[in-house]
Amino acid sequence: MNTPSNLKYGKTDEWFDPETGGIGLSDYAQDQLSDIVFIELLVEVGDTVEVGTPIASVESVKASAEIYSPTSGKITEINDALAETPEVLNSDPYGDGWMVKVEAGKLGEVMDAAAYTKYCEERDQ
Repeated sequence: MNTPSNLKYGKTDEWFDPETGGIGLSDYAQDQLSDIVFIELLVEVGDTVEVGTPIASVESVKASAEIYSPTSGKITEINDALAETPEVLNSDPYGDGWMVKVEAGKLGEVMDAAAYTKYCEERDQ
């Protein structure tokens, strides 16, 4: 499982990059979902989100899942390319698989990489 140390992670498996404001789906989550075949972004540039606001919905061959914002803030950018290439969420979840960028406000309950790795390992037992 890949968990970059510069990111923060939510218990609902989203990552947040405090430096860029990027939000996406963690490597653990994409692995659990399996092959992602569809994504719908539920927010637009200029929208204000609160912690826990649904920002996207993804569907895979195994399941569907809501993606929630781990921070409050204003949406500054959306990764529109994901609509055409949702499989990027599987192949590059921390790079080209980012979903939205926010001008971050208050962070929700997030973990560092070590705590998130431990949390995921505990769920797999």
